[in-house]
Amino acid sequence: MNNRNVVYIVHCVDTEGPLREPIEETFVRINQIFGLNIEPSIENLKKIQQGAIDFGNATAALTKLVDPKLISFNESWDDIGRMLKTICSLRFRREHGDSSGSGWLYNWFCLDHVGYDYNPRGRCLGHHKVYDYYLMNCSGQSNVRDRVYFHYHPLPYNRMAHSCATNYLNDNHLFEILARKVIDRQWFPAVFRPGFHTIRPDSHWFLEQWIPFDYSNQATEAETDQPDLGDGRFGDWRQAPRRWGGYHPSHDDYQAEGDCRRLIFRCLNMRARLRELSQSDVDDAFQQASLSGKAVLAFTNHDFRDMASEISSVYQKIKKSALRWPDVEFRHCNALEAARCYLDGGSPEPLGLELVIREKSAGDAELNVTTQSRLFGPQPFLAIKTVEGSYYYDNFDLGSQPNSWKYTFDWQTFTLKRLEKVGVAATGRQGQMEIAVWDRASNTVDIKKIQYNS
Repeated sequence: MNNRNVVYIVHCVDTEGPLREPIEETFVRINQIFGLNIEPSIENLKKIQQGAIDFGNATAALTKLVDPKLISFNESWDDIGRMLKTICSLRFRREHGDSSGSGWLYNWFCLDHVGYDYNPRGRCLGHHKVYDYYLMNCSGQSNVRDRVYFHYHPLPYNRMAHSCATNYLNDNHLFEILARKVIDRQWFPAVFRPGFHTIRPDSHWFLEQWIPFDYSNQATEAETDQPDLGDGRFGDWRQAPRRWGGYHPSHDDYQAEGDCRRLIFRCLNMRARLRELSQSDVDDAFQQASLSGKAVLAFTNHDFRDMASEISSVYQKIKKSALRWPDVEFRHCNALEAARCYLDGGSPEPLGLELVIREKSAGDAELNVTTQSRLFGPQPFLAIKTVEGSYYYDNFDLGSQPNSWKYTFDWQTFTLKRLEKVGVAATGRQGQMEIAVWDRASNTVDIKKIQYNS
């Protein structure tokens, strides 16, 4: 076996917790997407699924929308627990092993459902709910190689938990989620998957500050037949590179190659109504590895559906391609490990994060942050928790020396007596992370280093 020719297999799970869809809600989707007025009923649903009703050119697309496997959901944490018991078992993992026999692994891109006023499909609302569940799930023996990363749904203007959106900066929503992760869990993401597979200029620039690896590119040859998703409505990757690996985007166009910092990786859907991973796509990854030495084959689905059959289907495609390219091995990887292997960057260097808060006068203080090594982006992430229990993010001022930053606490920001905790997350160019949290009550700083080992 030629170890230089490798396809790194990365299963990205958009991890959102339980979901239910009563039949009335299914028909709300049908009628909204296709401009129809069909009465909700099991009989009508079965007729649509069987293609027994002629909707003209929309018949095939409508049938795909309500494919029984796409509208069968894990409606509770008990349902998800039963699924995980199967797919995280050593037996299941080994049955889907890579070229060396290492078992299947999972990358849980966890979402916080917060900020919504209307939740008709039973999403699990609250900070850390999904993250904590999967972090605990990753602690078992069979799950030790799995990893937890970050998934985000922009807050829609209608505040409905089942609606899609693209605006990352319409309020403090995103920043509060991350500030809570820094302060409450001493965690920050180095790898990301966008909700609805969608990047826009604001999210593009946001990611450029802190998150080096982005599994969002869904470039495919075919355009979708789904009317609510056409013309790049969600997940516009029509001009993006189609190779299996990462590219540095342009500042003004996330689909074009350029000089930005982060790497955007291609990541297609498993069973889905658009941009579904095909045998041809998998063949392309193996051919690319055979010719150039490496490829990152990434694909995604959701934890609110039973994933076992989707995994087995993709695995059969991988095995078929492996037979066609015997000079290529395939290797199950977590998303960070695959990105580092693609970069050939070697072991990540320590960042050497330090945080000091000095009181300047009554009620005022200055936060000084330094690192020994250069960060991925222009500044660390600053998280603030007040004694009232509110969480905030703010920008740093630049320090007088390289790799240094400062922030002033006073009547224009937060006086010292209003602070409970201050957290700083520093991200390295290879996804290594150091997080410092200062606690005012004890006047101590706790520094945690994560993601140095893939």
